[in-house]
Amino acid sequence: MKKSFLFLTALAAVALVGCKAEGSGDGPQIDDKPDWFYTGGKTGTTTITSSMAFRQPTPATEAVGSGLKFTQGDQVAETEYVTNPTGRQHGLGPVYVRASCQHCHPNYSHGTSVPAGKYDAKNVGNGTLLVLYDPSKPSEPYVSWVAGMPQLFGVAPFKAPIDPSQITVEWKTVTDEHGNQFADGEKYELRYPDVTIPTSALYSAQAQFRSALEALPSNGANYDITKDIALLDGGYEVRLENTIGVYGSGLLDAIPDQDIIDQYAKEANDKTADGQPMLKNGLNPAFWNGGFQNTGYYKNDPQWGPKRFTYALTRGPIMDAAGANAIWNITNVTRSDRQYHYLDLDGRVYATCASIDPEVQAAFPDFVKTIDPNGEHPEWATGNVEKDIYTYLTSKTLPQEMTDDEFTQVMVWHRGLAVPAARDVTDKKVLRGKELFTQIGCDYCHRPSWKTGQDEIRDPNNFKGFTAQMPRYQNQTIWPYTDMVQHKLCMENDIRTGWCRTTPLWGRGLHRQATGDRYEARLHDTRARNVIEAIMWHGYNPNSDAYYPTQKFYKLNKEDRDAVVAFINAI
Repeated sequence: MKKSFLFLTALAAVALVGCKAEGSGDGPQIDDKPDWFYTGGKTGTTTITSSMAFRQPTPATEAVGSGLKFTQGDQVAETEYVTNPTGRQHGLGPVYVRASCQHCHPNYSHGTSVPAGKYDAKNVGNGTLLVLYDPSKPSEPYVSWVAGMPQLFGVAPFKAPIDPSQITVEWKTVTDEHGNQFADGEKYELRYPDVTIPTSALYSAQAQFRSALEALPSNGANYDITKDIALLDGGYEVRLENTIGVYGSGLLDAIPDQDIIDQYAKEANDKTADGQPMLKNGLNPAFWNGGFQNTGYYKNDPQWGPKRFTYALTRGPIMDAAGANAIWNITNVTRSDRQYHYLDLDGRVYATCASIDPEVQAAFPDFVKTIDPNGEHPEWATGNVEKDIYTYLTSKTLPQEMTDDEFTQVMVWHRGLAVPAARDVTDKKVLRGKELFTQIGCDYCHRPSWKTGQDEIRDPNNFKGFTAQMPRYQNQTIWPYTDMVQHKLCMENDIRTGWCRTTPLWGRGLHRQATGDRYEARLHDTRARNVIEAIMWHGYNPNSDAYYPTQKFYKLNKEDRDAVVAFINAI
């Protein structure tokens, strides 16, 4: 198990950091900076810009007396979960995606670049997850026979739903209308990942399981194996989706719902100078159909307002969003509100396959003795081993592995992560880039600032005393550079459905410094190795919502292009 006691000691020493001298990380508070220097407002910004930039607590976290909780949550997030049935951070599995938050969010940044060749899911930093979906359907739904975030590892005697050793990544290139070259001769490259997961890698596609899966009746769920069993023969598509940095999530949570809805309305009605819709692809009808609606991929209770997290806008508010979800489904560690396993979307496929697997059957009785030594779950040891395996895997009353206090610690940490202040805010090159960023229209989707409201902390999980310990970010101007809305860039091998939330740009320029990555790893699947590539991908397809701003960028001279890049890296 990975330990981090030296880091925790260091973290405690910087826990009170606020908004200090630009770039110094340890100077006295200075108030002569422009407002956009304080990316997270004065209650959400840190001026630590070292490799530890994304790991700092906000001043608001200390203001509510939750500094210790933050540190404890950080330790939970950083430390690997283990397969032990008891002890610290136990309960990993029976199948899982990764063993810790750090595996996907190195130093709490977004995931690192994915190299060509074998897909190394054990590598700390590979936060790029797999997406398997049905390309024949208009909405391109996930396949039902693996989880939405498919697991690549199994804890004995269970086997991984997908064998990671058979996954490969090939990087391919395309040429845009400019021949991948600016008029002054500077060249760039546009590459994209092509991922292969052969049928032989799929546990549920093996011959001994096929007849059992085909016999499953419809269960009335949103995902039904009987409707897409044919996809097991290879009719599925695979994409990569890189994780985003977890810092600043609490600040996005503090944006008032109505302000986000108003942004949808604005973009739905905006016109170009010649009266055409500003956005070529309009807005995702799952969220806007003549008015705002909350019918996205996960139809969570509308009382929780517009979705604001993940590329697909599946989650919100933060207490039930990506972090609260991932600490459970990535590791499959149960807690009091989720005493069940995260398996396939149909809900029965993996349990059915495992229950009739002779190797799993042979080892399961001894496994039960390990996880249930006192015989508190006789339903797992009836003597009918096939039934016992299925009952265990589909149980809704599994023992609680993460305590409520540990979950509280994680959420204080998640909501309390600061955003690093902007750098070089007086540099003429950066200021020129800031001006051009607006002139060419990048600020339309990458909206620079928002104003937080009263920051009502909403907790769908309704943990007792949970919200009182959370940092709050009331009435702050923040600078995330996102409109919180989805758009289409129409790229080669694009993201599933084509709709992707505008990624916040704050802090992205510190990614390599924080992670040691070989590239800047921009865009949803790390295809862009630097800012230039990321920008030019925005205009690769004339149908892209960002096509015209990209063409304006293309026409800039090199000095101005470099200025835009400097600004984007500074924020």
